[in-house]
Amino acid sequence: MRKLALSDDILLSVEKPARYIGQEINMIVKNPKEVDIRFCMCFPDVYEIGMSHLGIQILYDMLNSRDDIYCERVYSPWVDLDEIMRREHIPLFALESQQSVKDFDFLGITLQYEMCYTNILQVLDLSGIPLRASERDMTDPFVIGGGPCAYNPEPIADFFDMFYIGDGETVYFELMDRYKEWKASGEDRIEFLKIAAGISGIYVPQFYSASYNEDGTLKDFKPVSGDVPKTVVKQVQSDMSETYYPLKPLVPYIKVTQDRVVLEIQRGCIRGCRFCQAGMLYRPIRQRSLEFLKEYAETMLKATGHDEISLSSLSSSDYDKLKELVYWLIDKFSDKGVNISLPSLRIDAFALDVMSKVQDIRKSSLTFAPEAGTQRMRNVINKGLTEEEILNGAFDAFKGGWNRVKLYFMLGLPGETYDDIEGIAVLSDKIARQYYTLPKEERNGRVNIVTSTSIFVPKPFTPFQWSPMNSEKEALDKRDFLLDKIRHQLNAKSIKYNCHDTDVSKLEGVFARGDRRLNNVIYDAYKSGCIYDAWSEHFKYDNWIKAFEDNKLNMDFYISRQRSEDELFPWDFIDIGVTKQFLLKEYNNSKKEIVTPNCYEKCSGCGAVKLSKTKEVPCLKEV
Repeated sequence: MRKLALSDDILLSVEKPARYIGQEINMIVKNPKEVDIRFCMCFPDVYEIGMSHLGIQILYDMLNSRDDIYCERVYSPWVDLDEIMRREHIPLFALESQQSVKDFDFLGITLQYEMCYTNILQVLDLSGIPLRASERDMTDPFVIGGGPCAYNPEPIADFFDMFYIGDGETVYFELMDRYKEWKASGEDRIEFLKIAAGISGIYVPQFYSASYNEDGTLKDFKPVSGDVPKTVVKQVQSDMSETYYPLKPLVPYIKVTQDRVVLEIQRGCIRGCRFCQAGMLYRPIRQRSLEFLKEYAETMLKATGHDEISLSSLSSSDYDKLKELVYWLIDKFSDKGVNISLPSLRIDAFALDVMSKVQDIRKSSLTFAPEAGTQRMRNVINKGLTEEEILNGAFDAFKGGWNRVKLYFMLGLPGETYDDIEGIAVLSDKIARQYYTLPKEERNGRVNIVTSTSIFVPKPFTPFQWSPMNSEKEALDKRDFLLDKIRHQLNAKSIKYNCHDTDVSKLEGVFARGDRRLNNVIYDAYKSGCIYDAWSEHFKYDNWIKAFEDNKLNMDFYISRQRSEDELFPWDFIDIGVTKQFLLKEYNNSKKEIVTPNCYEKCSGCGAVKLSKTKEVPCLKEV
């Protein structure tokens, strides 16, 4: 019988002790002494956020499918337990065995957003693992990072032994097999890192060096030896119906962010929105078969007891067999009280028909993401959504009984004018007006429009990676301008405006396109008390400002300047398939307000299909 790492007194003194005891439904139990490799998977945020992440569930199931590997989990302790663990010198532990993370062979950290970077150091620190990879020895686990932020790993490169670039289903087992061979050989730590660097998709930062020009831009980035590749190539899982997926997902005992079965129907996106990093990183689009999805939906619902299933995709409406799948789910589970959630769905007649059948319309709201307020601006960002489609979708929704609509926009998009910002207020009002075109007896009370804006952050591997980001003052001025315009709309009382924190957005922008010099900034900020930066109540902006000043770095260098077309970026050594030439072409198209067709309409030659191991991908249909 395992012993809990925390005493009853400690568990009873912290918020939500269930975060730390494991034993969830479908938790995998093995004897740590009977495996060759112990792998601890980490989400560097609070348990409720990490337990909602599909990627960890997939890798957890995949790694544990092998008898010689035991994959366990760890999440960032909340601030109350963090304080106790430091005071009582309690090492951070994995949930399954309750044993110290430092005793594992690997610590895998998923990097989903930039504002978790100090939490990475929290996890390492509480585990007793040296923060910098260069200071680790044979008694320490190998720390490996993956996920979307790994596509620009340089701001946190010092803290990782290696990064995994691409879909996790591809070369993890090769890495584990090579580790077993190395472990039996008795060679030193550096030798295994050399082996890992030779595996496609694995990036080992300490084998590369960076130099800078006098103006602070990157001058050169290259391997320090001939044994490692100049370019790290993204790994692509081509056949999504012949790969790992958890039939028995973990079910927590406390409410988490996504308390439901998540069924990934496809990976990738055909749309080509110029602001969207995920849409470029996860190309080409790869769909799961209808038979696969039916089997897994039925099995996962039975194995978890959940009463909701979410169909996960960057653009659910583009899945070829969506109608067949959804109507099958309705026929199969509607009488069992199972709700079907379809995020990222275009609002059309089919979507409204589905939602009217699977949702309680008195409780639900519809979500539109126009992203920009005018058609000109939507053409700039290649959104592929017209005002007519938005208004028609809203009208059909109101006619179907909905009276609450959430609208998502961005402020600070490249080429934006104040007319475009005013367009957000005008479009919000136009949608409200659609509601009042209904006869009074068909309305369901007053219409409720929730308009939200975030500050646009240019990301690597997007056409806007060359663009400057709005300063705090510009963002605040635009926010105030928009609020004033909303107040002057006819239906102002029906429109609620929400906006994003400018300080957090600024820091996110710095880390998104930063370089290795930021490692020391993050280290100093962490040492000054920064953790949980994504949580407004714990965000210490003054500490970050001081860390930048102490390291003689300027945030504006990273976010406020226009980058030249020939500038070398810190992430240019990573090949995601989509070429830099294509991204630059798209950037220039945005300035001309040229709309690029989606991948189903016409292949634009982005380059992504070259990494696919099969030609059976949708974007090749018309090539």
